[in-house]
Amino acid sequence: MSKRFLNSFLKKGVKKGRLGVVFADGSSQTYGEAEDGFPEIVVRFADAKVPRDILTDPRLGAAEAFMDGRLIIEEGDVMGLVTLLRANNRWEKGGKISPPKLSRKMLNRATFAFEQVNNAIGSKDNVAHHYDIGNDLYALMLDDEHWQYSCAYWPNDDMTLGEAQTAKLAHIAAKLALEPGQKVLDIGCGWGGMSIFLAKHHDVHVTGITLSEEQAALARERVEKAGVADKVSIELVDYRDFAKAGRKFDRIVSVGMFEHVGKAQFETFFNACANLLNDDGVMLLHTIGRMGSPGMTDAFTRKYIFPGGYIPAISETMAASEKHRLMATDIEILRLHYAKTIRQWYANCMEHREAIIAMYDQRFFNMWTFYLAGAATVFEHGGMCNFQIQYTRNRNALPLTRDYIGETEKTLLGK
Repeated sequence: MSKRFLNSFLKKGVKKGRLGVVFADGSSQTYGEAEDGFPEIVVRFADAKVPRDILTDPRLGAAEAFMDGRLIIEEGDVMGLVTLLRANNRWEKGGKISPPKLSRKMLNRATFAFEQVNNAIGSKDNVAHHYDIGNDLYALMLDDEHWQYSCAYWPNDDMTLGEAQTAKLAHIAAKLALEPGQKVLDIGCGWGGMSIFLAKHHDVHVTGITLSEEQAALARERVEKAGVADKVSIELVDYRDFAKAGRKFDRIVSVGMFEHVGKAQFETFFNACANLLNDDGVMLLHTIGRMGSPGMTDAFTRKYIFPGGYIPAISETMAASEKHRLMATDIEILRLHYAKTIRQWYANCMEHREAIIAMYDQRFFNMWTFYLAGAATVFEHGGMCNFQIQYTRNRNALPLTRDYIGETEKTLLGK
């Protein structure tokens, strides 16, 4: 029964490109027609339960079958498989991978709502789940200089990953309109790349905060090595607790952290930022966002990748921030930049396949590459993008036009 329903599902879902499936009973079926630009993939199901698992929840079911070695890719790779499915169901065309059956969908919604509480204790656990798995993995995957685990900026296609991450840091620094002597808060500072960049290129003092013990320890080492320990401090603290201390900053930057806040905490986050920001201060928020209306984090991502996380729609972000008199002064939507970034990370992981498997195991490697493949293709064909939103509390805090952004950027990049 499941095999028949899956056959119908794939016939509807794969029209361009070719997907060959070898079922556990030895029978096979090919879906789609060869077309330039679309992958050709062959998979084999090791047992008869795989079709049922995929139909129950396509993303989670396929992921776990792949992780467990029950869905085996005979020709091509997981990036090609996910690309094929997503390219045939583009967001612009109204495409959507068939949702799980009603009972599972209702359970997903209930579980998602519960997880979004995301209190301070749970938030630290959620961050540790992803970021405290070991710095050695990220050393193999990310750019060598900045250790940026967020969307790079690609003004030119022929840039290296490191160059694109430098361009991202300069792009954000320019939007902060920094001035000598200012105090800057970096919320979700990661391994310190943004903090170090700002301290090196501007006469400012930066406080970076994170909930990841692994990140904080390495960030402090990198700050010392970069020679900016007199300008950068790294603190292991929740932004909510940090905001209670009454400190004020001239600039706030947050890159790749808002996705972890949780839907129920959006207003709490912006209230904290408003209280931390001086009256004539400037804030820059960089986050993954939804192109359409508010949605729900899928079960695979919640279970294995970012528990407690949620990707906001622009409507949700603005509705939460406007309640705290944070004025949006500039909004930029990055459409394909993160896809290019993640494909570089995927390539790095594939290059270091044996080393990553030795660190963890084959199941982890399968899970991680499935995550990266899904992430890259959702920016290429799905409904995700990146928002960069600049906020102020005073309409006179910034120049009248945005020309200063490009001019400062060129100066930072030596152009």
